[in-house]
Parts: sequence; structure tokens; C-alpha cells
Amino acid sequence: MCMTTNETKEQKFMMLPSVDFCFQELMEDEEVRRGFIGAILRIPPEEIVDMELLPKKLRKKHKEDKYGILDVHVRLKDGDQLNIEMQAVAYDYWQERSLFYLGKMYVDQIHEGEDYDKLKKCIHVGVLDFTLFEHERYYSCFHIWEDTSREMYSDKFEIHILELPKLVKYEYPQTELLRWAQFFSAKSREEIKMLAEKDKYIHKAYDKLEEISADEEKRLEYEARQKAIRDHRHMLASGRREGIREGRKEGIKEGIKEGRKEGIREGIKEGMHDKAMEMARKMLADKFLLEKVVEYTGLTLEEVQELSRSEVTKQ
Repeated sequence: MCMTTNETKEQKFMMLPSVDFCFQELMEDEEVRRGFIGAILRIPPEEIVDMELLPKKLRKKHKEDKYGILDVHVRLKDGDQLNIEMQAVAYDYWQERSLFYLGKMYVDQIHEGEDYDKLKKCIHVGVLDFTLFEHERYYSCFHIWEDTSREMYSDKFEIHILELPKLVKYEYPQTELLRWAQFFSAKSREEIKMLAEKDKYIHKAYDKLEEISADEEKRLEYEARQKAIRDHRHMLASGRREGIREGRKEGIKEGIKEGRKEGIREGIKEGMHDKAMEMARKMLADKFLLEKVVEYTGLTLEEVQELSRSEVTKQ
């Protein structure tokens, strides 16, 4: 029996891991989390045990405090916490936002009267579908260091950034982390399937992806989120284009305005044009002419009068 077009389309459909809804669904699976966290922290995934998924909404101590809502919030056996986020759209002040979440995770660990020794390491992992830094590295890791000696001030804050768009621009040595980055940036079932053959944890992620892609309710949520991302990108692109157009208009307008100002100034100041000198004399007595020059040049009335008066006085 021949497969219909709709059936073929349904069978081929697969969510993209770079969409945050899909990413969060994948990270709900313990084995997928274990594999990715192991790659990020550079430890064998098998050593990561007793992971606990924590609430995504961070605590507010005061009514006026800003909420922090995380994509994936995990606590490891030793108490260290991770905030793992997929960001599909370039975000203004991304660094400030990530530090805000990191700071809230850190202070939320203790309550009034408790000692600071209870504070554990807080780790932010940002998987970005946009370019944040100009260097070629797709992966960056940050700590708090002394600038000269590189002595660590504290290991309690740690930030890991993966920039997915760089993967199509540069070649990198094959590592476990690179395979995960390639998985998250993959655009087709074939790409994902090839990566799954090389890593058992990515294979688990592939299986999970197949499962959630076949779920009609999750698919509707995914498509709604994907549309929101597309609309947001379109809005940003339109804003940039409009900004460029307006910038060009303003640039041309300012250029003409400045050119006119400079021309009048030079014409009056240096006496290079007889009409400019004649205009300068007439302007002092002719209000209509003064207003026309102001309109034409963009100079203020006071500027025109001052320039004209100074040139007439010189004569």
C-alpha cells in the first residue's frame, strides 16, 4: 500500500533541538541530562548520579523583586546547581541576564541565620543560537580570576557558553561536547541520526526527540513556540531595516544640513562669494529673508544674525 503525502510528512517531521520548548523537553530525560552535563563539566556521565530537577521559578524574597524563570534547573549530588538554557533569539543584555539568574540561584541557597559555608557552586550553561563573541571559539568557560596572577577568587560561579552558529563557519577538533553542540544545532533527521550513532547519550536524545515529535499535543506547543521565535526574529529584522532606513535618511538630512551650514559660514566668513556678502548685509534688515535662510540652512535665527553681523562689521 502506498504511503500518502500526509503520512510521509508526519513520519519525516522532527522537532529542532534549538527551539527552547524542544530543548526543555529533552532535558526532562535523566539520561539526556547526564550525557550533556558530563560533556560540559568534562566528567564521565556515569559519575553523575542522583540529579534532582528543581523548580524553574526562583524565589522572590520581596514583593518588588524581579522573578527569575529558568529553562532547566538541576542540583547535583554534591549540592552544585546548574541553570541550563537554550536561547534561540539574540537577547539584549544577555550577559547581565545570565548573571542575574546566577546570582539569584546563589543567594537562594541559604535563609536568614544560616552560615555562608552552605553555599555551593552555581553554574550557568547558555546554549545560544546566535553569536555572542567575536572570537572563533564556539565554547567559552568563565570563572572569577585575579587579572594578573590568574589566581581564582572563588570557584562558586561558573559560566559555560556554546555559540551554535559558529559550527558552520569553522572546523573544530571532534569532542564529546562538540557532538552535543552539533546535535543542538542540527537541522535535519539525517544529521541527528548520524550523531546518535557516535554517542549513546545522544542516541538517547534522538530517541526522546522521536518520541516527543510524535506527540500531537507537544507538537502543537512546539509549533506555537517556533512561530513566536520566527515572529520575533522578523520583528527584529524589520526593526533593523527600518533603523537603517531612518539612519540613512537622518544621515543624508544631517549631511545636507551641515553642508548648508558650512557653505553659508564659509561664504560669509571668507567672502568667497559676492552673493553671500550681499545676503549678509540684507539679512540684518530683512526679516523674511532671515527666516528663509534659517529654513534653508537649518541654522538658528541667532546663528544667522551673528554670522551676518560679524561679516558686515568686518567690512
